[in-house]
Amino acid sequence: MNVASSLPVDQVDAIERPIVVQTYGLWKIYRTGFWLNQKIVSLKDCSLRVYQGETFGLLGPNGAGKTTLLKILLGITHPTSGRAVLLNQPIGDHDVKQRIGYLPENPYFYDYLTGWEFLRYTAGLFGISGAVQRQHIAELLERVGLSHAAARKKQLRQYSKGMLQRIGMAQALINNPEVVFLDEPMSGLDPMGRFQVREIILSLKAEGKTIFFNSHVLSDVEMICDRIAILDQGELICIGAMTELLGAPDHYFVKGRGGSLDVLKKWMINLEFQGGFWQGRLQGDPFDFLSSVRLMGGKIVNLRLSRPSLEEFFMEQINRRRASEMSSKKS
Repeated sequence: MNVASSLPVDQVDAIERPIVVQTYGLWKIYRTGFWLNQKIVSLKDCSLRVYQGETFGLLGPNGAGKTTLLKILLGITHPTSGRAVLLNQPIGDHDVKQRIGYLPENPYFYDYLTGWEFLRYTAGLFGISGAVQRQHIAELLERVGLSHAAARKKQLRQYSKGMLQRIGMAQALINNPEVVFLDEPMSGLDPMGRFQVREIILSLKAEGKTIFFNSHVLSDVEMICDRIAILDQGELICIGAMTELLGAPDHYFVKGRGGSLDVLKKWMINLEFQGGFWQGRLQGDPFDFLSSVRLMGGKIVNLRLSRPSLEEFFMEQINRRRASEMSSKKS
């Protein structure tokens, strides 16, 4: 008997793939005000796992705590309580830092350097020899779509936003890292730039590397991530594989109006109402459902074989949490 086949998904992953990132009840509380007597909670009891070789997307509104979590994992800032492990070592371990790459959302560059000089400087920080540097930098520039001529002649101050993002991606990969952390890698890029970054991430995944990144561009996340987590106001409200959260793509998405609420609840998952219409995911035989809608006097506006988009799911989770909070405050 295959033991893994009888276990839940998370336990199967734990058997088949090593855990690369794991957090245990992380809290981050900032103190502010003149007397430092006011508290801002940036992370609340955050526990998650990231497995080797997967692309993991961390999502959330502005101020949700995404960058705070990333900086804790990188050892840039320290948690108020809780702990985390990266590549089987406590966060902040010096040797582990040699095995990871990082692209911040707003990277700072020595803008008087050319792209080639900047990458050579970065390679030197990792102790990469001169001969290896030349070959590796040339390969990286080709990978991120920068010509050697531009990288050798242009100072970084002359680079466009997209070129800076690509040179930033190259420096994140200069040490051939096992785990790559990317903070908003598609930020400010045009469609071509976003496509190139997606292709780079997919190529890293094909090499067996682990990618952990934050993004607001949910369509890109949906295309390239194996699993996602959603943070809202510092709290982890959802985590799982795409197929777990969005459902298999053989579900029917239905939108309509009229009919009986009690009947709809028997047929629909994630039923919601907006602007006089109802919508949700159908469970059961679609032909029987259509007969039921006709009998109860309802009307189908849209019936398609699909699953909710990540954007729809994201907004549903955030709105549901906010509505629950408002209800709790009123009561």
